Amino acid sequence: MESIESDPPPPRQAQIPLPSATSGGSFSENSANFTSVPIHIITEPSQLPIEFLEPSPQKQLVIGLDCEGVDLCRNGTLCIMQLAFADAIYLVDVIEGGVKVMEACKPALESSYVTKVIHDCKRDSEALYFQFGIKLNNVLDTQIAYSIIEEQEGKNRVPDDYISFVGLLADPRYCGMSYPEKEEVRVLLRQDPSFWTRRPLSEMMIRTATDDVRFLLYIYKKMIDKLTDVSLWRVFIRGALYCHCFCLNNNNFADWPPLPPIPDDLAGEDSVPQGEILSVLDVPPGKMGRVIGKRGASIMSVKQSCNAEIHMGGNKGPPDRVFIIGSVKEVRKAEALIRGTMMDI
Repeated sequence: MESIESDPPPPRQAQIPLPSATSGGSFSENSANFTSVPIHIITEPSQLPIEFLEPSPQKQLVIGLDCEGVDLCRNGTLCIMQLAFADAIYLVDVIEGGVKVMEACKPALESSYVTKVIHDCKRDSEALYFQFGIKLNNVLDTQIAYSIIEEQEGKNRVPDDYISFVGLLADPRYCGMSYPEKEEVRVLLRQDPSFWTRRPLSEMMIRTATDDVRFLLYIYKKMIDKLTDVSLWRVFIRGALYCHCFCLNNNNFADWPPLPPIPDDLAGEDSVPQGEILSVLDVPPGKMGRVIGKRGASIMSVKQSCNAEIHMGGNKGPPDRVFIIGSVKEVRKAEALIRGTMMDI
């Protein structure tokens, strides 16, 4: 009796918005402004594009990037890394591919020839650094870009007013798409913290991981159109500092790529703002409560008094440090105010 060979399942597809989509209003999944691209599950380096594995100045890339895991930070578990290209989406299965596949990705993730578009890179960078020794570099962080565009357009900065990825997607200036599935996954993660470790990958896991990157290149193009040259430089400076933020080491980041220099065409202009820095304050044992204050009142007062970003290590750690990003003047002001909260009266 002859065996009947079944046809292989059709390749998974993702709908990504085209750059030529109209700038105003939202669009739907059935709109002609979308195109289908394949989704690839990656467990071996050979499954990734050669131009990604071997970055070069002749073939510079812009890709979307995100990471999923269990308690994503230095002590958590990185499970999936999503890479969005213009013609395909690659889900790097870190559980199955292990160190080998991540080592193959390291040159691109550290390369200045590959721009990584990501939303709030701090914990992703921390996980990549402490779990795989990867120093994430050349990042355009859409959370940062959103804030700087708002500032560029004359809106006042509000402390801790960081747009979520769901909020960014919903903004009609950038996408105009709702993302209700994100809350479904948050509920699942609360019920099953090991959700991203499950194998084989379920269709829901694949769809959710894909959704977190398939709009990033479209949003990137929208943001690039809005950013002035000075603002774009600031986005990349702050993106580098975000990558450093929770990755404190013993040599003050001397082994990390240098911060982006002032572009030649901007050097010497009076309109170019002061460069930004990252400061890390050690908080003595028993003093963090004073720094934060009752219901966060002390740290909020500091944030309202200076134009600097202040991030706490929190439960994911490091719990005894405060990270401050901003101009030298504003960072020093924040340092002084935070030290004041620690003083015995």
